Amino acid sequence: MSETEKLYHIAKRIIPGGTQLLSKRPEMFLPGKWPAYYSKAKGCEVWDLDGNKYYDTCIMGVGACVLGYAFDEVDEAAREAIARGSMCTLNAPEEVELAEKLLQLHPWADMVRYAKAGGEAMAMAARIARAATKKDIVLVCGYHGWHDWYLAANLTKGDPLADVHLKGLQPLGVPAGMAGTNLIFHYNDIKEFKHLVYENRGNIAAVIMEPIRNNYPKEDFLRQIRKITEEERIVLVFDEITAGFRLCLGGSHLELEVNPDIAVFAKAMTNGYPVAAVIGKEQFMQVAQDTFISSTFWTERIGFAAALKSLECYEKYQVDEHINKIGRQVQEHWAMIAAKHNIKIHISGICSLSHFEFEYNDSLVFKTYFTQEMLKKGFLASTGFYMSYAHTEQVLDKYFTAFDEVMGQIERILAKKENILQYVTEICHAGFERLN
Repeated sequence: MSETEKLYHIAKRIIPGGTQLLSKRPEMFLPGKWPAYYSKAKGCEVWDLDGNKYYDTCIMGVGACVLGYAFDEVDEAAREAIARGSMCTLNAPEEVELAEKLLQLHPWADMVRYAKAGGEAMAMAARIARAATKKDIVLVCGYHGWHDWYLAANLTKGDPLADVHLKGLQPLGVPAGMAGTNLIFHYNDIKEFKHLVYENRGNIAAVIMEPIRNNYPKEDFLRQIRKITEEERIVLVFDEITAGFRLCLGGSHLELEVNPDIAVFAKAMTNGYPVAAVIGKEQFMQVAQDTFISSTFWTERIGFAAALKSLECYEKYQVDEHINKIGRQVQEHWAMIAAKHNIKIHISGICSLSHFEFEYNDSLVFKTYFTQEMLKKGFLASTGFYMSYAHTEQVLDKYFTAFDEVMGQIERILAKKENILQYVTEICHAGFERLN
């Protein structure tokens, strides 16, 4: 066994689920072969524990490193913050500086509160909305974390979260009394949304949604939601944790020209350092003083310093323009190369968060084979590609060459009418599965 395999074998015995984040489980990519651990990461290059080097053309730290791994200017700002003391009885002035910057980027907002991770920031936003309206029900579209308020959607019959995140998320441990407090609607389905508003009129605290993720809004979808929430006095919360700072400097809603009452930012804001921000209108944010919301490490200095420098670098290097430009190139090459080899794929996602899917009944087998063969060629790659400032034209050229070769291999397998399953040992997971 390699050093990586040995360590992951130990981890599965002493860490429930093997890793802290489902999205980083090796089984989600290539069971038994995906390198679980890294020794070093720089730019878009990653070294595992056995000295193997890969280009990360996959999810780039689950979308947390828009500038690239170990970006010098951000890391230096973090080191300076450490040298001045990361924690103190007093407060770090950087939290005020960051708040001023976020409000400058979002003139519709008045106040800011912080957390460390996106999930807890979303829980904070839901609490604030419920406290401000004194109502319980939230209408939800998209993925917003693991907390009770969100997972409560699956307390009702069926598997409501399957279409918006993952299949099989059991709400074990979520109080049964929360059933019916989180109702799911689907992106771009305004009729479904209006129906939920009508059925629950007068009892809705908030609409909580990602303004954009895999698709652009159609037929004024967001504007209609904004109009209805204003008429019904419902708090509109935009989850910008994934999309924020990718379409433009700030929230994607700025580009889409629809302002919420509250917006939440996290991983895309700080290039790998933990800090999250909840920004919003004063009439709602002031309620955070009436309901108890507090945590020691929300005051830690390093994340604020890293976020400030990250935002400075986003602006200085016009990062949003770069990642959307190369994202368009990736999607164009995917389509061109797949057509060349007669491989059926469906491409989706905004350019900077690109995805493709094999259009075959056993699509997970094709996905597993693709990941396996790209790994052999030195790429961490799957059917999702999150762009970063570190992805240069030179890296893309190497990626497109490897992509072309693997698609050619798949074409030859199909031409021989062979079962691609014989070329993989274990199929990647598609949802939440318990590990033994």
